[in-house]
Amino acid sequence: MLRDLGLTIRRPRFSRSRRGMAGLAILLCIALGALGADWLAPNNPYAQHLLERRHGPSIRHPMGQDELGRDNLSRVLHGARLSLRVGVGAALIALAAGGLLGVLAGTLGGWPDSLIMSLADAVLAFPALLLALSLIMSLGRGLTSATVAVGLAAVPVFVRLARIGVIRARQQDYVLAARAVGVPPGRLLLRHILPDIAPPLLVQAMLFIGTAILEVAGLSFLGLGAQPPAPEWGAMIAQGRGAIFAAPHIVLFPGLAIMLTVLGFNLLGDGLRDVLDPRAAL
Repeated sequence: MLRDLGLTIRRPRFSRSRRGMAGLAILLCIALGALGADWLAPNNPYAQHLLERRHGPSIRHPMGQDELGRDNLSRVLHGARLSLRVGVGAALIALAAGGLLGVLAGTLGGWPDSLIMSLADAVLAFPALLLALSLIMSLGRGLTSATVAVGLAAVPVFVRLARIGVIRARQQDYVLAARAVGVPPGRLLLRHILPDIAPPLLVQAMLFIGTAILEVAGLSFLGLGAQPPAPEWGAMIAQGRGAIFAAPHIVLFPGLAIMLTVLGFNLLGDGLRDVLDPRAAL
């Protein structure tokens, strides 16, 4: 009918989102660097050259050398693997646990809903980084522990988002109609409700990957995440902070890597939100 009136409904394609395409381009470059680190890295990221410590950028070492004479470029490339792994891992933990609890709360209602949301609100009362620090004290130091801690600390955010999505979806006309004709609850959830709440959860997960990378880098900076000699960006900044004025390149390049990665995920998340938002179809 709208076409008869000369109107068209066209869902925006991802390629039309400048922010999304910019974020995708940044992340593709970082992902290619991470996947090809073994071939792109000019030197062994663990090889020490103490007589060349703190040397600035040169043709042989484009990003200079760190406190122990290790090649910064090689360590940044190999560090991309660790950072992407922990970011995606933490997001998957938060999405899986939070999404499941949120769907249960929105579907069951009653006392299960009250219990789950009370626990989520109690967890949200603590700053995410402080909660992650508390969890690491129980799990122990290490990159895996930091990933799990950051992911668990973000679970309440996904719980609330999934619960709100389920409650809204259950009030939609097509869900009410499916329920009226006798569609089983399990099929109703899988065929109608979950596809409706998946887009906002996906966008939130994409945005959270950048936040997780930043938080794990902060934990590594404090000595609770990646342990030496792992080439993790936060740990690299921590190891070079004592020479920040004498040799700023030691902390500059891993800091730029963190900034670009977080920026890339934020831009990509914004682009996905523009595409997946139903209101953008008008």
